[in-house]
Amino acid sequence: MPYIKKLRVKNYRVLKDLALDDLQPLNVVLGPNGCGKSTLFDVFGFLSDSLQTNVRKALEPRGRFRELRSRGASEPIEFEIQYRESDFLINKRALSPLITYILSIDSVKEKPEITQEILMWKQRKLSGQPFRFLDMKKGVGQAITGKDPETDDEKIDVNLDSSDILAVKALGQFGENPRIASLSRFIEGWFLSYFVPEQARQIPEAGAKEHLSRSGENLPNVIQYLAEDKPEILKEILDRVTKKIPGLESVDSKRTEDGRLVLRFKDGPFNDPFLAKFVSDGTIKMLAYFALLMDPDPPPLLCIEEPENGLHPRLLDILVEEFRSHSTKTQVFVSTYSPRLVNSLRPEELWIMDRDPDTGFATIERADKISGIPEFVREGAALGDLWTEDQFRRGKP
Repeated sequence: MPYIKKLRVKNYRVLKDLALDDLQPLNVVLGPNGCGKSTLFDVFGFLSDSLQTNVRKALEPRGRFRELRSRGASEPIEFEIQYRESDFLINKRALSPLITYILSIDSVKEKPEITQEILMWKQRKLSGQPFRFLDMKKGVGQAITGKDPETDDEKIDVNLDSSDILAVKALGQFGENPRIASLSRFIEGWFLSYFVPEQARQIPEAGAKEHLSRSGENLPNVIQYLAEDKPEILKEILDRVTKKIPGLESVDSKRTEDGRLVLRFKDGPFNDPFLAKFVSDGTIKMLAYFALLMDPDPPPLLCIEEPENGLHPRLLDILVEEFRSHSTKTQVFVSTYSPRLVNSLRPEELWIMDRDPDTGFATIERADKISGIPEFVREGAALGDLWTEDQFRRGKP
């Protein structure tokens, strides 16, 4: 499983220069409204959208380059991602190499331009000097093919048709660039969940869907797919949900006469099931989260914004354990402003986000790096309580 170890963002809205070092399998970002949590998560969405289409199309719904670049900034928007392709040992000797991807985007005559795109790792033979196996500037550069670029070092010249197309996307389609293809698949597969219970109450056209959509409007289709193709997984999902939701006995999707699907929830004391529109937001959200977390082919990275909305507080402890369990196969990022959810976290899993009062730009720090917090936790204090007591001295609720 690829996973990100470091993320640095420059000149992206309120993220003037933000770095998250030593990221964990589960990362929860805590902070008040307006501190930049959604913008941070939108970085993942922007990069994924850029890989699936191109940079120009990814910029359009975000107000184009002018609205995306930080106020007062004249430098390019820049992303730096350090990641490993696997957490497992290679030949039982060493971790897979740490790879760095750098992407810079500027604007020329109101049109986006990729000014730099680099993919590199530290050489194992030459005292750890950086070795670039993709080096592009404004659509022109070089790439080195082969699974191990240091030995399979055939160098090819690259000249892209347009400077708003990522070289990682263009070259990742070819088998001779497996390292580049791996990064392309990794970023394209990132999933951001903006689940809206009201959307899941809609009645979509019948037809099985393997994966939950961002807003969750195809939840009945996913239940249909699991019922038809993965009944054992659906049974486990329903077993888990019914144990967490008192009185809930079963869930199914039923085809209507006009060929659409409705979700039906069976409550224990009643003979007839209820339609989704009569079920609480929390019940539908828990079903959707379990369907997402137990996806037979999960995304390599999962972002979930404010999962506490609409959920009973006692379900948050359960949800954190589910996120932590899922993070063994998919790196998980969660944003929240819920002290109850944060109470279930470990200090190294929690990031405190705030706005600098002088500049207005976002800041972030991991909880275990804040003076005094590890000592409080060792004495039995819970992180959410420490936050409400303003012990972090930042990100005040």
